[in-house]
Amino acid sequence: MSETDTKPQGSGWLNVAVDYGPLLVFLGVYRFNAPAEPNAAGELLAIIYGTGAFMVAAVAALLFSKFKLGKVSPMLWLSTALIVGFGALTIFFGDPVFVQLKPTIIYAGFGIALLAGFFTGRALLKILLEAAFEGLSEEGWLKLSRNWGVFFLLLAGFNEALRAYLDFEGWLWAKLWVFLPLTFLFTFTQLPMLLKHGLDVGQNEGDDDEDEAKS
Repeated sequence: MSETDTKPQGSGWLNVAVDYGPLLVFLGVYRFNAPAEPNAAGELLAIIYGTGAFMVAAVAALLFSKFKLGKVSPMLWLSTALIVGFGALTIFFGDPVFVQLKPTIIYAGFGIALLAGFFTGRALLKILLEAAFEGLSEEGWLKLSRNWGVFFLLLAGFNEALRAYLDFEGWLWAKLWVFLPLTFLFTFTQLPMLLKHGLDVGQNEGDDDEDEAKS
């Protein structure tokens, strides 16, 4: 048995569940408690209940990632800390703006860090994702860091725009039906650049298997 066979194999869908499961819990609890008729007090209570469930689900997702997938990404650590921190502020002050600011802070923070690394010649994404992009050249890592940095800053601005122009429920739905598809779409647009800069998608392994069959 090879070394790679003994390592825990994380599922892409499990990673998506860890990232977006708490948001679905938030939305479900909020909708369950939202008043049938417009009511400021009832709306605020639903937001507080949803925020509390969001905090619990975020911690549960972090523990699941640790014990089921075998790792917790730095972004998940940061996201969970901000969810708990800003969620507590939302409940204490009775103001949903705190929990809505969390994505803006995460996107802006990562965007600035990645672009700062790019301009100083350091591909910070390589530290987080090296195992996922085997064979990628240093130039490829720098370009990927630059592109994701710009994308994160755009998401931060987009979140602020949605927060300003949508009600709370509309903002929640946008997090699920706008941000998630945009992220997947952007990820796929990076594939040609990654392949151009040496990304290993299994060709070498296939060639080795073919050579063994011939020998």
